[in-house]
Amino acid sequence: MASPPAQRPVARLGRALTAAVWTGRAGPPHPRPRRLAPRVPGFLSLLPFRTIDLVVVADLVLAFILFRVVQALMRDESLYMATPLDEGEIAFIAVTSSLPLALRDRWPLTAWRLAVVLIPWGIVTRGQDLEAAFSADAVIMYLLVVYAVAVRCERHVIIGVWMISAAALWILGIQSGPNLPGVTFIGIAMVTVTVLFGYNVQARRTAAGRLAEEERRSEQALAGQAVLEERARIARELHDVVAHHMSVIAIQAEAVPLKARGDARLLEEGLGEIRALSLAAMTEMRRVLGVLRDGDGRTDTAPQPSLGRLDELAATARSAGLAVELKLGGDLLELPTAVSLSAYRIVQESLSNAMRHAPGSAVTVKISRSGDELNIHVADDGGDRAAAEAAKAGREKHTGHGLIGMRERAAMLGGSVWAGPAGKGFAVTAILPIAEEA
Repeated sequence: MASPPAQRPVARLGRALTAAVWTGRAGPPHPRPRRLAPRVPGFLSLLPFRTIDLVVVADLVLAFILFRVVQALMRDESLYMATPLDEGEIAFIAVTSSLPLALRDRWPLTAWRLAVVLIPWGIVTRGQDLEAAFSADAVIMYLLVVYAVAVRCERHVIIGVWMISAAALWILGIQSGPNLPGVTFIGIAMVTVTVLFGYNVQARRTAAGRLAEEERRSEQALAGQAVLEERARIARELHDVVAHHMSVIAIQAEAVPLKARGDARLLEEGLGEIRALSLAAMTEMRRVLGVLRDGDGRTDTAPQPSLGRLDELAATARSAGLAVELKLGGDLLELPTAVSLSAYRIVQESLSNAMRHAPGSAVTVKISRSGDELNIHVADDGGDRAAAEAAKAGREKHTGHGLIGMRERAAMLGGSVWAGPAGKGFAVTAILPIAEEA
């Protein structure tokens, strides 16, 4: 059953005090920047640690200084006491001002609890009034310990620590009479400022850690997206390569026996062409897949096809029975790599479609450069009349990956592709913007 609203603040107060005194635990230390944790020099390589934590070193040095200073002061003061302190008591008083400081980085909450116990104990051991609680050594030690708690602990623990500290200072002020009210107020203010400053540092570190984690996740997401884009690009490349070469090989495999008609020499030449086409397909597939890095992080440096290889592409199509005519205009050799490759693949896919749907047709390939645009037009006449009707019906229904891939390539460059029936045949028109690569 839920507690009444009036009891909730009391329950939270009890939880904060209990956590500060007993149940609370400090969080892990924040990673040090390299300037605060330099590596151990080479001549000290036998040491069991690899870095030197300058914050811990500073704490230990300051703790040792406080120990020696308080020890010297107590020896001087002991000379004027009715009952002089022995060396053990002097050493204990010095420890009360130094031990919590030495422990604050590794166990901040334990160091604070120890300080809360040792400071009053040290006052009793000194046999002095409560003004000893506001001595410089006690103030320095206690503020540094409270700061460590504020930087490393949860908010309810910090609230409990502040409440106990403020209450203890208030009680000290009351017990000391009218002599220390202003000092008590200053002490509470100093503890409050220390707590707020430490908690602000913790909040900034937490925010910076979350931001770094979000950046890491964002980088992983971008890397995953890049992998998917690369796979899609490779899939398009493989489709264009396989579709074109397999179409040519299939047509050649049907045409060679008819062309040879029992002539062993012609049959051998035809099979040789099929073998050459197969090897060319395998080589180009390896070239496409070579974009992926090997185990040593290297990549295949073989160039991707470009418009400079249009003659080879046309020759391959002619060997499959197409009558290909190339009409080129403008400077096509200085195009950006992405534009030249995309144009080559669009022409390659258009010729592959002509082989599949209009075998034996006459195909005209027109490519011209006009200003900042590359214009591509590939059209076939449909072949013979009966084949043209069948091809027209088939290609009107054709929505395969070939035309989709051509449109994706053009869209990637900010261009466009139109494909459809043209007269008795079929035509593909593409416009690719030319943007100079960085």
